[in-house]
Amino acid sequence: MIPSKVAPRPPPDNGFAMAKKFPIYPAHPERTCWGCDRYCAADAMICGNGTERTQHPSETFGEGWEHEGLDPLVAPPAGTEPGAA
Repeated sequence: MIPSKVAPRPPPDNGFAMAKKFPIYPAHPERTCWGCDRYCAADAMICGNGTERTQHPSETFGEGWEHEGLDPLVAPPAGTEPGAA
């Protein structure tokens, strides 16, 4: 075995391995498949994640997609809770 010139990374402090950082605003999202952590080119998908590329959320939901969803710190408006009559 050939010795490596690069020192191995120490394990993360929390014990969990992190996935690649997901880009919020990629320059050309249409050129990449966003279906897994490989981020393959749209014309050279190797993961077998289907025959079509998975779109980036900015393509699907538009600008501000990262701010959508439930905010656990803000109470929902009155009358919108399940079971409210």
